[in-house]
Amino acid sequence: MKIPPAIKHNLKSARYQGRRWATSLRYGPGSLDKLPAVLGNAMPKSGSHLIIQVLQGLTLIGPFVNPGYPPVNRGEDNRKLSDQQVLDNILRMQPGEIGYGYISAMEPFLSALTQPGRATIFVYRDPRDMIISHVFYATQMHTGHWMHSYYTEKLNTMEERIQAAIQGVQEPGSELTPIRQRYEGYLGWLEQPQVLSLRFEELILERELAFGRLLDYLASFGFTPRLPRKEALATLQEAIAPRKSGTFRKGKPGNWREHFTPPNINAFKEATGDLLVRLGYETSEDW
Repeated sequence: MKIPPAIKHNLKSARYQGRRWATSLRYGPGSLDKLPAVLGNAMPKSGSHLIIQVLQGLTLIGPFVNPGYPPVNRGEDNRKLSDQQVLDNILRMQPGEIGYGYISAMEPFLSALTQPGRATIFVYRDPRDMIISHVFYATQMHTGHWMHSYYTEKLNTMEERIQAAIQGVQEPGSELTPIRQRYEGYLGWLEQPQVLSLRFEELILERELAFGRLLDYLASFGFTPRLPRKEALATLQEAIAPRKSGTFRKGKPGNWREHFTPPNINAFKEATGDLLVRLGYETSEDW
């Protein structure tokens, strides 16, 4: 029997309060209140499930609590929430609580996620790899995706699908924002000194360095792991289980090279300009 979203949320809320109580017993009264509320933020198909697994590992090295709620911008039934509902979810987060979401760099979210007591980790990814992940997800992994029919019925080749993801789609029911515009909505997070920005590729290829940056960032909020640093880093690494994610496919940096054709590369350069340079993935527009 399918549980109604409201009841599901109430059950999770009760479980969450139980977890906070157990954590307070384990670490002492007030231990949670000394910590920030932590939000892992990412663009879709750019590492959101990876960063939430890492953040869930914080519960193994200190008094953090994972409520088990859906992304802050989604309801229990996976519907998109209004900006006010998203803001309410963000402001409702308690000290020591861990969450994640897909939040653009715009007000009121910029102010809400950079105020005192808020630790925000923004994960971004090479746009070329993000496109490949998006196309495979929409065509092979999630047949209910709003782009599935367009990609599989209107287009015939991977080259055509990549081209559509680069340039955007205006067809009713299958609208897709051009790739440059999608990234523009998130680039503002990189300009926020209160936000820790991590590349998806760092979390895959340079984990110890990335996790070290995460622990140093949380230390600025007063958090000290209850394990020696080396053990804390190993614990965070062990928390990653990509195949537990329903969206896992490859997560291989540079996978775009196996799929982009010369026309795709030319279209991407024309559509995105200096985007890769701004993100640090290329040193010039001549790649």
